[in-house]
Amino acid sequence: MLTIQPYAMPTAADLVPGPAPWRPDPRRAALLIHDMQGYFVGFLPSGASPTTELLANIAALRAAGLPVIYSAQPGRMSRADRGLLHDVWGPGMTDDPANRDVVAALAPGPDDLVLTKWRYSAFHRTGLAEHLAATGRDQLIVCGVFAHLGCLLTACDAYAHDVEAFLVADAVAAFSAADHRLALDYAARACAVTLTTAQVLVQLGR
Repeated sequence: MLTIQPYAMPTAADLVPGPAPWRPDPRRAALLIHDMQGYFVGFLPSGASPTTELLANIAALRAAGLPVIYSAQPGRMSRADRGLLHDVWGPGMTDDPANRDVVAALAPGPDDLVLTKWRYSAFHRTGLAEHLAATGRDQLIVCGVFAHLGCLLTACDAYAHDVEAFLVADAVAAFSAADHRLALDYAARACAVTLTTAQVLVQLGR
């Protein structure tokens, strides 16, 4: 069973500058809270870094007034729906609400969109790209778990859809500090802008 050991969240000084010149704009951006379900958050160390900062920073981003989108896996997927995820991760979560629900501190509000998610990327079979286009949003601020899996692949897919992606360095968490750093470095160099929560809020004018 996966047990994630505590590690320090990255700071602004740890971020690798990349080539993309994008800045988050409140008129263009939506916030994606990625897979913050009890099942996944339960692997993180309770009451310690990076979990404490993860929860606090996502809450701060959620309060910034952007349109908020959640991704959440359905639990108890059929073997056909789970596909090759089964080969790598086994059957996955059950449909017990304790597994499937977004953690209470970040629970979706009545105006938030919750997408049922099937693969690493939140764009796969969800209608996310169509929703962003229909609502006039061409920037996506990504936070949640896990940085080096779904969050990174979602940022890459945003880029493929000509949506400017921002991977929030201290509002994502990974299996280890090394995995976290890998995600941020790759994203900055290839498909996204990496910023801290404080930097995102300043650039949004919040």
